[in-house]
Amino acid sequence: MLYEFLVETYETERVKVVSVWSEFRDEDLPVRPRADDRRGRSVREQMVHQCVSEDLWFRTMIGIDVGAPPLPAQETRLEFINRYAEDSGKRLEALRGKPASWFEEETKFFDVARSRAWVLTRRLTHTSHHRGQQMAMLRMLGRDFHSNYGPTADTGGLMQNHAPTIYAYNGLAALLDGEARGGKKTALPPKAEGAVTERPGPA
Repeated sequence: MLYEFLVETYETERVKVVSVWSEFRDEDLPVRPRADDRRGRSVREQMVHQCVSEDLWFRTMIGIDVGAPPLPAQETRLEFINRYAEDSGKRLEALRGKPASWFEEETKFFDVARSRAWVLTRRLTHTSHHRGQQMAMLRMLGRDFHSNYGPTADTGGLMQNHAPTIYAYNGLAALLDGEARGGKKTALPPKAEGAVTERPGPA
């Protein structure tokens, strides 16, 4: 199918979202980038935004309604993970059943006409943008984190230095099961000394 790559990308992106969420701790949810500045979303508000925004885009712009409330009844880290995993899984199955012509049909993107393929691409980049903000917050909190796209400072550093990609879990099912059991992430190697940078010489 012509747009299978978009469906496959959404499939991996939804896993990346909950993978980042799994790296936070429950006590992190009220934390903002700056405690005295409410313009910066807290960790919880980032999770709320992801759930509500994606539900709204899919229902009103893309035309897929999973028929479920976008937010969990209890706004805990684990319940956000479970709610988003369930709803995004339903969206994924709906996308898998659509022909190429459906992706090419025009829809409303706010006040302009765009194809569904265009809107879905924009949705993926929107999600990636917010996930990057959350990964920066993990670093600000002093948390270790596993691979999301490739190697990280906590998995060994840079790709060109042959650092490994180490995911927290071997797939979404393992993540949901592991987090329900209190966290069963893959072990990370010992912390490397020095900054991870492409700049030659001392950082």
